[in-house]
Amino acid sequence: MNLLMVFFGLIAILAAVGTVQGFKQRNILSIIFNLATFVVFGAFVVLTIAFQGYPPKLH
Repeated sequence: MNLLMVFFGLIAILAAVGTVQGFKQRNILSIIFNLATFVVFGAFVVLTIAFQGYPPKLH
């Protein structure tokens, strides 16, 4: 789960960068998809860290 959170975190960061570039180029479709990706993957990473801790606890 550690490596998966790192990958999903990187995806969320790249989606945030893509959202900014979409605003610069005024590309509505890019803004929508990048923003949706940022919200989904970012929320997963934040909630996983909040509930499981980093590194995750083994039960």
